[in-house]
Amino acid sequence: MCNRKLVGARIFSSGYEAFSGPINETAEYKSPRDSDGHGTHTASTAAGNYVFNASLLGYGEGTAQGMAPKARVAVYKVCWQSGCFDSDILAAFDQAVADGVDVISLSVGGGVMPYSLDSIAVGAFGAMARGIFVSCSAGNSGPGDLSVSNVAPWIATVGASTMDRAFPANVILGDSSVYAGVSLYSGKPLPEAAPLIYAGDAGINNSDASSSRLCLAGSLDPSLVRGRIVLCDRGNNARVEKGSVVLAASGVGMILANAATDGEGLIADSHLLPATAVGFQAGNSIRTFIRSSTSKQSPPTGTIRFYGTKLGVAPAPVVASFSSRGLNPETPEILKPDLIAPGVNILAAWTGAIGPTGLATDQRKVEFNIISGTSMACPHVSGLAALLKAAHPQWSPAAIKSALMTSASLIDNTAHVMSDESTGNLSTPLDYGAGEVNPEQALDPGLIYDLNEDDYIGFLCGLNYSTKAIRLITRKSFSCKKKAFLPGNLNYPSFSAVLDQSSSPVLTTTLSRTVTNVGDPSSVYTAEIIAPAGMQISVKPEKLVFADLHQKLSYSLTIVADRLKLLPGDSETEFGFLTWSDGSHQVQSPIVVTRQQAF
Repeated sequence: MCNRKLVGARIFSSGYEAFSGPINETAEYKSPRDSDGHGTHTASTAAGNYVFNASLLGYGEGTAQGMAPKARVAVYKVCWQSGCFDSDILAAFDQAVADGVDVISLSVGGGVMPYSLDSIAVGAFGAMARGIFVSCSAGNSGPGDLSVSNVAPWIATVGASTMDRAFPANVILGDSSVYAGVSLYSGKPLPEAAPLIYAGDAGINNSDASSSRLCLAGSLDPSLVRGRIVLCDRGNNARVEKGSVVLAASGVGMILANAATDGEGLIADSHLLPATAVGFQAGNSIRTFIRSSTSKQSPPTGTIRFYGTKLGVAPAPVVASFSSRGLNPETPEILKPDLIAPGVNILAAWTGAIGPTGLATDQRKVEFNIISGTSMACPHVSGLAALLKAAHPQWSPAAIKSALMTSASLIDNTAHVMSDESTGNLSTPLDYGAGEVNPEQALDPGLIYDLNEDDYIGFLCGLNYSTKAIRLITRKSFSCKKKAFLPGNLNYPSFSAVLDQSSSPVLTTTLSRTVTNVGDPSSVYTAEIIAPAGMQISVKPEKLVFADLHQKLSYSLTIVADRLKLLPGDSETEFGFLTWSDGSHQVQSPIVVTRQQAF
C-alpha cells in the first residue's frame, strides 16, 4: 500500500482445508498476511528495499537490503499451521508461472522421494521449462550424511553458511573459566554471580530427568530453579521455548547446551530472559562444574555477559552445523547441495503479528528479526539469480545456476578452505556443493554448463522412470531414446560418480560435459585437475579453444580408482576438483567419487 515492491499476493488453501477442515481464522489469517514471520523474512532477504538503521532491538544495526533491492515481489502463501499440502504447492507453482515471474524462491522442504512423487520437483520442472529459475532450501537436518532435500537437478539446492558477524554472550563460571556463547537477549543484565543448576537435577520431585534436562513444559521444579541460572540441554522443543519454561519456573537465566549431534554450531535467539547458547563441549564442561561443585557442597555460581554485535569474526564463512549434507539420497550421480549462502543469524524484515521468538508469551513487536536456517540461505541465491537474469536475460535457469556454482568460493577470510561448524574440521563438497556463492564472479563466469527440458527428460529416462512417472513430471508427450542415458552424464556443473567394487574388477568411469563460451570470444581454457587420493583423473581434450561467443565445446573426464578393502555395505567418498582457466576466468567444478561394496 505504500510502494510498488509487492506486486502480487495470493493464498492456496484448498488442499489443506480438504484434509484439515476450515482454517481457524482466530489463530491465523486466511489471507496472504503473514502471521508467522518466515515468509516476510525470506521475501525481504531476496528482494527487500533499502532500510536505514535497521536492527533487532539494537543487534545487527545498519542498512538492510535484499539481494535484488529493485526487484518486484509476488508472494504465494501455501503453508498453514498444520503444514504445507502438495496440491497447494503445485497450484501456487502454476499460478506463479502464469503470472510471469522470473525467479521462484521456495524455503520449504520435506523428505526425499522419487521426483514423480515430489510436488516441489514437479512444480519446479514446469517452471524451469518456461525459463523460470527455482531455488530451494537444502534442509536443516545436518550435519548427518544423506540429509539433503529438494534434490532434483533442475532446482538450485542451497545450504547454509555463517557470516563474519556474531552476537557473543559468554558464560563466566565461579572458577573464572569462560565459555563462548551467542545470544540476542536485549533486557536487563544478570548480576555478577548467580547460583547455577543443571535442569536434569531440577525436575519436579526429582523424577523424569529425561524431560527436565530438556526443559520441557512443566518439567522444572520452581522450588529448585527459583533465582538460578539453569543449564538446559538442546533438543525436542524449541530453543526459545526452553527459556520460557525456565522463566515460568522462576529461573533468572538459561544456558542452552548443544547435544552431540549439534556439535559446536551456535544459533543466536532473542530470548525472553538472559540466556545464551554454547557448544557441546562447553555444555559438558559447565555441567561437570555444576555437579562437582554441588557434590562438594560448594554452591556453583556463574553469570552470562552480553557483548552486542561483533564484526570481522574469523573464520568465516563456515558451513553451518544444521545445514543438510550430501550425498544425494535419490540420485547420487547429481551432487547436492549445489552451493551454500549465508543462513546463520540473518537480519531481515518481520511481521507485526508475532514477537521475535514466535512464542505466544512474547508481546514484543519488531520490524526486523534475526533467525537462522537454510530457509534464510535460499533467498540469497534467489535474489542473486534475479540480478543475473537482469544482466543476462537470454540465459536459461541452468545457465544461471552454472554461473553461480562454477564461480563459488571455497576459501574463508583466513585464506583457508572453509571449515565445518559441527566439527571444526575442513568441509567437503558434500557440505558445500560447489562452494559459497560469489555474486561478483558469477556475473562473468567465462563458461557455462547449459541444460534444457529435453536434457532433463533424457536424465529421467536414464533413471528408468516409467512413461507414466515421467509424464507426471513433464506434463507432456515424449519418447526415451533407445541409447541408454547415464545420469552422471547430465551436463551438470559438478561431478559425482559411484563406483561399485562388486560389479567390476576395474574401477573406472568416463563422464562427458559440454561448455558454452560466454566470456571472451577468442579464448583458450586449460584444464587443471586436483585428483582425489588413490585415483587418477584425466580430461580430453586438455585445452578448449574457442573462436566465437556462445560456441559450444565438449570434453570427457575419466576417473580410474584403486580398489579399497571395504566391508559389504560400506562406502568411502573422496573429493577432487576440475578447473578450466583462461587466465582471467576460473571455472571450477567439484569431483566427488564414492567407492562402495555391495552386500
